[in-house]
Amino acid sequence: MDDRAGPVRPRRPAAPTSSRQSDRRIRILRAASDLGTREGLAAVQMHDVAKEAGVAIATLYRYFPSKPYLFLSVLEWHIEQFLGGRDGGPVSDRAADPVTEVADTLVALSGKLLDSRLLASAVALSSFTEYASAARSRIDIVEGALGQRLLRLLGDRADARTGRSRVRLLVYDWWGVFVAMLTREISTAQGEADLRLAARLIAGS
Repeated sequence: MDDRAGPVRPRRPAAPTSSRQSDRRIRILRAASDLGTREGLAAVQMHDVAKEAGVAIATLYRYFPSKPYLFLSVLEWHIEQFLGGRDGGPVSDRAADPVTEVADTLVALSGKLLDSRLLASAVALSSFTEYASAARSRIDIVEGALGQRLLRLLGDRADARTGRSRVRLLVYDWWGVFVAMLTREISTAQGEADLRLAARLIAGS
């Protein structure tokens, strides 16, 4: 971790309040993503991200109080981009049934993230570091873009009693299988089969 130019203690991340600030935040995410793809987590320093994004180091830390938080935000940003590219209209207009669509979404997302194993390792390692930290900032994939998309895909299955529990189980299962594929504990083919089985068992009943 590079703390030489940053605060001693992690701060609460600021939210952008204008389009200019949003653009600046996206530049930081893109810069971190590019550096992580080329160099991996250990080699990326926060001052390098700031330089590549064209922002002051204080601005970087304002939005992203630690390197793990930054790369977890990169993960959420990539998920949002991926889901935005797959948004094909209301689920009822699609040929696939909701369970198949859930499975296809999780399989395709895994494949997209694994296109860059250095970046995938960066976000995975950051998740372990951030959630082990006593002063961690709040990033919850279940409540983020992926969880919201799965909740929408589940439709009638996402009733008040079980809907969010199903989504939580699906996201946790996806994350575990994704990490197993990343570390080559299981093959990509086995991971895809496991994700499709999980979708049937969790979303199909």
